[in-house]
Amino acid sequence: MKILLILMSGLITAGLSVIDDDTIYQFNMKNIDGKEVSLEAYEGKVVLVVNVASKCGYTPQYEGLQALYEEYNDEGLVILGFPANNFNGQEPGSDKEIKKFCTLEYGVEFPMFSKVSVKGEDQSPLFEHLTKQPNPDFEGEIKWNFEKFLIDRNGKLLRRFRSNVTPLSEELVSAVTETL
Repeated sequence: MKILLILMSGLITAGLSVIDDDTIYQFNMKNIDGKEVSLEAYEGKVVLVVNVASKCGYTPQYEGLQALYEEYNDEGLVILGFPANNFNGQEPGSDKEIKKFCTLEYGVEFPMFSKVSVKGEDQSPLFEHLTKQPNPDFEGEIKWNFEKFLIDRNGKLLRRFRSNVTPLSEELVSAVTETL
């Protein structure tokens, strides 16, 4: 009888793991200070994941991202910034330099993470996951800096936005508020 219970418990647990495989909560990432963070820490929040860069034409979007964060953080929105140097070397700095730039130039207070690769052979598992998830917008490789992934309170990809969709655009703000 004990063996049967153990086996059934294992099957139930295995089933739950499969269900959770399509959430961002399965990933651990290093924050910009080098500390390991489980994305499970954001469970129950609406999350906007953004690949960012300091020397890009879209870099001023940091200002809009910070404004969006300030406006909706109390309602459950969190923005996660992931610096990436995949596009024309537009994020050449170290994590320390990136943090200093974001803080001094844009007053960024939302969580920032260590630099990652968002495409190619060394693509971060998080971004590999996000680019393959079905959504009503589009799937596939990230085309440029400041692409945005809107994650629902259950950790699943809900929407995806290209770089030219600004953080304070009606399209993005309405998607965020509908998800909150």
